[in-house]
Amino acid sequence: MKFGKKTRRKKNTRNSRRLTKRKFLLTALLAVLLLVVMYVVCLDYTVRTRFEGRRFALPARVYARPLELYAGLKLTPAKLVAELELLGYREAGLPREPGSYRWRNQQVDLVTRPFTHGDGPQESISLRVTFSGGQVEALQGRKDNAVIELLRLDPALIGGIYPGNNEDRVLVRLEEVPQRLVDALIAVEDVRYFSHRGIDPRGIARALVMTVSGKSVQGGSTLTQQLVKNFFLTAERTVRRKLNEMIMALLLEMHYSKEEILETYLNEVYLGQDGNRAIHGFGLASSFFFDKPLMQIDLTEAALLVGMLKGPAYYSPRRHPQRALDRRNLVLGEMAEADFITDQELLAGRIMPLGVVERPPRGTSPYPAFLSLIHRQLRRDYRDEDLRSEGLQIFTTLDPWVQRAAENALNKQLKRLEQGRGIAADSLQGALLVTDAQNGEVQAVVGGRDPRFEGFNRALDAQRPIGSLIKPVVFLTALQQPQKYTLATLLDDSPLLLQQPGTEDWQPQNYDKEFHGQVPLHTALAHSYNVSTARLGLELGVPSVMDNLRRLGVDREQPGYAASLLGADTFSPLEVAQLYQTLASGGFRTPLRAIREVLTFTGQPLQRYPLDVEQVVDASSNYLVTAALQEVVQKGTAKGLHRYLPKDLGIAGKTGTTDDFRDSWFAGFSGDRLGVVWVGRDDNEPAGLTGASGAMTVWAEMMAGLGLEPLLLPVPDNIERVWVESSSGLRSAAGCPDAIELPFIVGSAPTESAPCGPGSGGNSIKSWFERIFK
Repeated sequence: MKFGKKTRRKKNTRNSRRLTKRKFLLTALLAVLLLVVMYVVCLDYTVRTRFEGRRFALPARVYARPLELYAGLKLTPAKLVAELELLGYREAGLPREPGSYRWRNQQVDLVTRPFTHGDGPQESISLRVTFSGGQVEALQGRKDNAVIELLRLDPALIGGIYPGNNEDRVLVRLEEVPQRLVDALIAVEDVRYFSHRGIDPRGIARALVMTVSGKSVQGGSTLTQQLVKNFFLTAERTVRRKLNEMIMALLLEMHYSKEEILETYLNEVYLGQDGNRAIHGFGLASSFFFDKPLMQIDLTEAALLVGMLKGPAYYSPRRHPQRALDRRNLVLGEMAEADFITDQELLAGRIMPLGVVERPPRGTSPYPAFLSLIHRQLRRDYRDEDLRSEGLQIFTTLDPWVQRAAENALNKQLKRLEQGRGIAADSLQGALLVTDAQNGEVQAVVGGRDPRFEGFNRALDAQRPIGSLIKPVVFLTALQQPQKYTLATLLDDSPLLLQQPGTEDWQPQNYDKEFHGQVPLHTALAHSYNVSTARLGLELGVPSVMDNLRRLGVDREQPGYAASLLGADTFSPLEVAQLYQTLASGGFRTPLRAIREVLTFTGQPLQRYPLDVEQVVDASSNYLVTAALQEVVQKGTAKGLHRYLPKDLGIAGKTGTTDDFRDSWFAGFSGDRLGVVWVGRDDNEPAGLTGASGAMTVWAEMMAGLGLEPLLLPVPDNIERVWVESSSGLRSAAGCPDAIELPFIVGSAPTESAPCGPGSGGNSIKSWFERIFK
């Protein structure tokens, strides 16, 4: 009996242990299942949150100004064709497709591309542009010969503001994707895509068999799995990452349709590299490789793009055309095997060339200096994150023709200056800006002799003394007091020694190391006399000159020393351009602008940048100082400009040279364009150039090919022209010795006559002789 009880007790103990163990295992299993469920729920949340939110960070796209065509526009057929080629238009025997043209003598036939401008969409138009005498004679529709009053071409894409990872893409909807591209993708990457639920066991088994047998190394990932890996995960090769990929693929297909997943895949995949810009999605790849919208690609082009998925660098059609060709033909073979194309299409496709354009469309900007100005102006209104992710469309004022002329002129002239003056090669640097002289739109920015360099932007950031470029501000300050100063007022150009407590003695010198006694105000500016300018500025008061400087548009506070009157203070070329812009526009301050408008990704207007005009200088004094600046070019320090440009353009300008010839400046404007040029050395060593021998030659070289409009100054009502004797500033008459006709504000002209002046005996005798012997 005792033995039986003992046996039962042992059995009960074993049963209890088994039960405890089972409970433990069950509890552990439940805990693991709970953790798995929680993990899957977390993955599910990640999938849905990312997929339902903003899926892609879209860069802002930046466009140049659109070329506007109208009868009377100064334009040649060659320049129009050059503009079309810049836009990527293709020459055709008979233009039918958007983006094609034909040039025959004085006619250009073209089919424009559709484009959404700030005021709405513009459809594709087939037209003929007829030229005569260096200008557009007429625009007519090619189908109905209807007269077209105005046509805007689609603007050139000049760059983008990219996300931190430098990904770029052009989003496409599934209905915009050619069926041949979808067929190629299914045939090569996932033939059972429309029947599986995210993972394909048969595909995995087939890949495993092929790999183990050694016939080939294949992957069993579905398109959904590939999207999950690219969209959510990293490229690491671990079991954990693969399990995550499979679970998330199943979850993705639980929540979203095959069409939604396929569309996202088409926009996500990586297809190449353009410098530091990554090409993602078939929409951008079509433009990058074929320079055409995705919906226009043909069978062989679709096969090439799909074939590149396996290795965009290895199968790059530009670097490895034979590899790319073999891979494309393999894709065509897979399509034929899957019955997506016929044997005839396969044979025809295999003999076709790759069709890749030699030069890809602009990606990272060829105009980094201009784009830097755009970015700075945008930051005043937008967060940097929005600029890099919201797909904004930014329409700018950049004129590709002017930009090209500016780049070429700076590079060419710097080389000439170095070779002609024995300056070390590549030691000179330069910067320039060009604006519309009337509305302040920035047409070109060059930040250095290498215009593609994305580093230090001298046009915006180089702070250099401006020398004599400041002098028009001094003389304008004087001319705003017409009862005391006129263009004929005599200034003292005798030696000056300024002694002030706590500072070194200041003794300015003229460039020619001479003094000129009593000189008329207009002559002092034309020949850029330092001493008479300094005396005038001190008489006016340095603070008065600095106040005018701020009024003209220089926002930064300047120290305002006596040496400031001769340009010892530092400015950037951009600031100088703003200063001279106010003078060029008749005394109306217009903040320089490089942006016209901003649209959303869908083409909706978001913000416009209208003209902001304020009159800060009265028209009469501005007229007088501009007339004096025209004399600088006609007779003064910039008279060498006439070797490049006709005198009748009436250009107004000013040279600037700093101590020891470290900085060479020129600022000038015609009726339609203003330009500012700086030339010097980055190490601040002497460049050995004056404003006339350096910067002015760059300015002239640039403007010579742009077809400038003459500067015809509108004469204010209170301006009269009077003959004066230059040496004395007294009233004179036409034909008298030393006589010059100058503009005056009414009531400010001299009343006392020179010996040959009106009413004088000498003048009466002279007039009598002229009447007798005429």
